[in-house]
Amino acid sequence: MRRETTSWFSHNLGMEMPLVAYGHAGYPLLMFPTAAADYLEYERFHLIEAISYFLENGLIRAYSINSVNKYSLLNRESHPGWKVEMLSRYDNYILDEVMPLIRNECGPDARPLTTGASLGALLAVNTYFKHSDNFRGTIAMSGSYDIYNYLESYFDDNVYFNNPMMYLKNLNDDYHLPRLRKSNSVVIVTGQGSYEAPDRSREFSALLHSKGIPHRLDLWGHDVNHDWVWWRKMLPFYLGEFCR
Repeated sequence: MRRETTSWFSHNLGMEMPLVAYGHAGYPLLMFPTAAADYLEYERFHLIEAISYFLENGLIRAYSINSVNKYSLLNRESHPGWKVEMLSRYDNYILDEVMPLIRNECGPDARPLTTGASLGALLAVNTYFKHSDNFRGTIAMSGSYDIYNYLESYFDDNVYFNNPMMYLKNLNDDYHLPRLRKSNSVVIVTGQGSYEAPDRSREFSALLHSKGIPHRLDLWGHDVNHDWVWWRKMLPFYLGEFCR
């Protein structure tokens, strides 16, 4: 399949940020890595291979980017205020730097799906729900959608606006909420086996229900662990549903 890498110095983050694109045509998919991993993680763990049908047949064009998790939520040395400052800068990086590249290649009206597993699911969900006017939906796998556990009870505006369990609870505007209530591409999926936390997905789903936001909550079996072998099954399954 077609594979292209690029990199540039991000003015929002003050660091070099690489990106890899897979496929030659199709609906754009923006991929967020797990934990403190990098933009090539989905390739190393064969998730790109698992969705190769969609890439090779021009159904999906996937863009995998770095996260800043090792500088933000997973950085035990930094003040919580800096952690969430980095999340806000990362949000700006996506909108100001990554989205122009995607739209240059996929068309000026492109609204990508977002996806990620584990901590990448949080980033995928946060990106979609903050910017549903720029994104189509999300496929969030094995995620947790409340960042407060990482922040030692610290709170400021950056915490609030990067925490889906907080800002969605109070969302009641005339722009974002009506748009979200027309969603048709939101999937929250988790296993129920080792190291999974299905209650976190249930809680997030309950919040979406309370706001009238359509979505699909799927709880895979008690043998489904927090592991790549299952994410390699989940993502192609839901891309298949999306591409029908």
